[in-house]
Amino acid sequence: MTRDSWAYREVAVESVFDRASGRLRLQPMAGQAFAPSLPVHAARVLTDPARYRAGSRFLLNAKLSDRLGGPQFLYSYHGDPVTLLSAAAARRFLLAFKRGRI
Repeated sequence: MTRDSWAYREVAVESVFDRASGRLRLQPMAGQAFAPSLPVHAARVLTDPARYRAGSRFLLNAKLSDRLGGPQFLYSYHGDPVTLLSAAAARRFLLAFKRGRI
């Protein structure tokens, strides 16, 4: 089965420490079409504290999904390229997103 690439869009996400689980998790950065409370399912290496610390920002291709009518989440295919964003690059991406909105 082929992936429908038209459903994916660039999303800036950041890793945050989740006190409930004691692990890092990903969430969309504020200022985009998705709420920061929306869960992000992506490659596990992005939430590995040995590789990336809390607060790391990434640009990835993701789509809004739900599994069999369950709660919504952002899904990013684990084989897609991921870009590590600096604070300035993340700011530029979010500003470009806001300018492109209708």
